[in-house]
Amino acid sequence: MQKFTIHQGLVAPMDRENVDTDAIIPKQFLKSIRKTGFGVNLFDEWRYLDPGYPGQDPASRKPNPDFILNQPRYQGASILLARKNFGCGSSREHAPWALDQYGFRCVIAPSFADIFFNNCFKNGLLPIVLPEAQVAKLFDEVAAFPGYQLTIDLDKQLVVKGQGESIPFEVQAFRKYCLLNGFDDIGLTLRHSDKIKAFESQRLLQHPWLALSAGG
Repeated sequence: MQKFTIHQGLVAPMDRENVDTDAIIPKQFLKSIRKTGFGVNLFDEWRYLDPGYPGQDPASRKPNPDFILNQPRYQGASILLARKNFGCGSSREHAPWALDQYGFRCVIAPSFADIFFNNCFKNGLLPIVLPEAQVAKLFDEVAAFPGYQLTIDLDKQLVVKGQGESIPFEVQAFRKYCLLNGFDDIGLTLRHSDKIKAFESQRLLQHPWLALSAGG
């Protein structure tokens, strides 16, 4: 998993409440068992005018010119600004995969659905909860200033505006540790690979028949 330390990026506003995971990545794209290739179908039903299906050539699609991510001023955005209850709906991990693979590293909102919030941390995406009034102010600033950027400092737990004003945010210590070091669940386990190998070797000495069972 990619580490998250300090990230500076262009902000794109998603001015809708209760954005659910089927809007983030529609159900027809969940058939793939791979963890790659979902970014092109992020917000598919809003982003395109034609129906989307797996394996489709993105160059053949009809982009919706009114959708925020299709507007030239937000091309290359890596911080998504959202309204309350972002990520509600089903628990699909494909939602943070799609956001990450599109290029987003951080989502800022007044609140998130619990399962989506947890899935973000497990997949290298930082969800930041800020007061609703503060988020509304950020929406106003993004609209007023083309090219609006923020800097996210995870270690200091600060959202820093271009003029130097900073906004503190909370993050649970263990989640912060994992993001700063790029540890997903597998990475956390592999920190103990020597102990795991030693345990397996000792177990086979005590129960040699397990090797025969494992080999069929």
